Amino acid sequence: MSGYSGRGVHGQLVAALGARIVSGELGRGDVIDLAALGRDLDVSMTALREAMKVLAAKGLVEARQKRGTYVRDREHWNLLDSDVIRWRSEAGDTAAVLRDLAEVRSVVEPAVASMAARRRDEHDLAELDAALEDMRGAVGAAAQVAADLRWHRAMLRATHNEMLARMDVFIEPALRLRDALVHESSSDDPVPSHAVVVEAVRGQDPAAAAAAMSSLLEKAAQDAAGVLGDSGDAEEKETVRE
Repeated sequence: MSGYSGRGVHGQLVAALGARIVSGELGRGDVIDLAALGRDLDVSMTALREAMKVLAAKGLVEARQKRGTYVRDREHWNLLDSDVIRWRSEAGDTAAVLRDLAEVRSVVEPAVASMAARRRDEHDLAELDAALEDMRGAVGAAAQVAADLRWHRAMLRATHNEMLARMDVFIEPALRLRDALVHESSSDDPVPSHAVVVEAVRGQDPAAAAAAMSSLLEKAAQDAAGVLGDSGDAEEKETVRE
C-alpha cells in the first residue's frame, strides 16, 4: 500500500500536512488556520480542504462548527495507516514503529504460518517458491525488500482467511521500513530462514511452521536492534522486534 506519497500536488500536500501533525509541529488540539496555511504553502483553499478530508479519514484532524479544523489527539490516529507509519518514522519515531510492528507480528505471524500449513494449496506453494527465487536473485535493497514483501503476502494469503490476507495493508509499510534498514547494513542471506518456513508449510506441519516463523522473527529482531544501535542495551533490544 503506497499511500499518498508521489501522487502529484495533492499527494505532496497531504504528506506535508500529515508530517507536520505527526511530528508535533501542529500540536494536538491546535486549531488550523486554513487561510494562513494556504498562504504559507501557496495552495488554494480547495486543495487544502481536499487534503484535510484525507487527513480526517486517517484520524489526524476533525472539523467542527464554531471550533474549526483542529488536530485530534493521538488516540484517534489510524496508526495502522501506511502514511501515518511513514510519517512517524520520518519524524524520528522509527524505533517505536518497529517495536510496535514487531510485537504485533510476533503474535500473528507464527499463527499465520501454522494456519498456512493446514490450508495451503499448490498455488500457494508455487507463490512462496517464486518469492524465494526472487530473494535469491535480488540485487540491491529495493529488490530485496520487494521479494520479502512478496513472500509475506503469499504466506498471509495461504491462510485462506480474507481478513488475515488484508493485514499486509499495515505490515507492508513497516516491513518495508525495517527491511530497508536491515538490508542496507546486513550481508546475511535471508533465503534459508524463509525456506525453512516454506518447507514446514509444504509438509503440512503446523507446529514446525510456527516455530520456524518465530525463529525468523527473532533473527530479524536481532538485526533491527543492531541497526538501531541498541546492541549495548539489553532491555531495548528485547523490545525492538520485527
